[in-house]
Amino acid sequence: MVLGGSRYFVPSVRVGFWGYSPLIIALALRVASAPTANLSYFLLAAYALKGRPHAIRALAMSWLFTMLNPGIAPVATAGPVGRYAILFAAAFSAIMHSHIFSRRPRLRPFTLATIMLGGFIIGHSILFSSMVDVSVLKAVSWTLAMAASISLWCGLTPWEREHISSEIFFGLVFVLIISLPFIGTGVGYLRNGTGFQGALNHPQSFGPTMGLLGAWAASLMIGAGRQPPWWLIGVVGSSVACILMSEARTAGLSMIFGVGLAILFGPGLAGKTIGEMLPGLKSPRIWGLLVALSVVGTIAAPTISNTAQHYLTKSGRAQVDGLFQAYDRSRGRLIDQMLANINDHPLTGIGFGIASELETMVISRDPILNLPVGASIEKGVVPLAIIEELGLFGGLLAFTWLWCLIRRGAQGGTVPLAICTTIVILNMGEATFFSPGGLGLLPIILLGWAYSSGRAQTRGRLRG
Repeated sequence: MVLGGSRYFVPSVRVGFWGYSPLIIALALRVASAPTANLSYFLLAAYALKGRPHAIRALAMSWLFTMLNPGIAPVATAGPVGRYAILFAAAFSAIMHSHIFSRRPRLRPFTLATIMLGGFIIGHSILFSSMVDVSVLKAVSWTLAMAASISLWCGLTPWEREHISSEIFFGLVFVLIISLPFIGTGVGYLRNGTGFQGALNHPQSFGPTMGLLGAWAASLMIGAGRQPPWWLIGVVGSSVACILMSEARTAGLSMIFGVGLAILFGPGLAGKTIGEMLPGLKSPRIWGLLVALSVVGTIAAPTISNTAQHYLTKSGRAQVDGLFQAYDRSRGRLIDQMLANINDHPLTGIGFGIASELETMVISRDPILNLPVGASIEKGVVPLAIIEELGLFGGLLAFTWLWCLIRRGAQGGTVPLAICTTIVILNMGEATFFSPGGLGLLPIILLGWAYSSGRAQTRGRLRG
């Protein structure tokens, strides 16, 4: 599949089985036993050193290994340390395979801007954070992950970029497929008994993952081809079904609004015509599907209404009357806490990656060096969280950086832009944007791809 063009294909045999064998072995080790699960991370770290494509694959596999359902894979006790090993190996690979050590060292402007933003956050953490070691380590992790992702993707050849992105797409399809057999089992609902988590460790991980896959597949249908294949339509439908079963409300909204915003604003952001951005709208198959869905929607309106209410209320556990009330019930308290902190610390913020209520933070530390390897927080709304943690000036820097990334992604077409907008909307309910140690690593990888896609399109127009 050429994600930025109009063709679809299964990943090329040019890589071959032996090219993927280290990843297959690592996956087998991850699911075999707890001791081998620990070893799998360090095998991926070694694999990441082989080159740019290898480093991107290693990061993607690291995300999968961390997110796996404990009902189908043992808990990796050394997982937190292993994740850092892969991250540092990928960053080192990005440095070693770049032009930094050549006679004419060159660092791409946006990679440099990302490093500078990360440097600001690190300096801010040292000066203003109430838990300096936690803030600094989180800032270093995010900076390494984001800068490495951008550098690695931008350093690929066009063929490599298209094939690695298609590998990740089909990897997410693989997660979807292997999750389906767990629908009728307790393993698929292990976390809370009602929300479907499939092959991943939480419904709030599985839902957003399917939201990203669904947005990717839907935008491919309308933005990358005039006659989308039926299997791609099936991926969209299956993703929607999995989102509904997961009860992850943010995931469903992010998919709908992410693709919708890309359609509405993509041509203006990219400076292209609607026909150039949305060639799939000329497909009779897509229009026929829309007509069929409209007819079915009209006939089955009561059933659809009941399903939507069931989804909004999380199987009746949340007594809400509508979308806005559901959002207020879910995130209102968190928003109030953040607004109070912004009012108290408008310029300095409270510190990067610090909980709105400091006493609620639970920090996991590495037993040898006593370094914080885990400090999860719950905030939900990333734009407010950025201002709360970094202050108004820091927030302005972060938003400017993000706008530049989205604008460049739009230049790559509807598909990269839809990925960007879906990730942004996901972070209006699930704050994972700055979390490379968990669910946030997948969006970081995809944002690097989106930026590189726009950069490649821009360079192609300039050369032409």
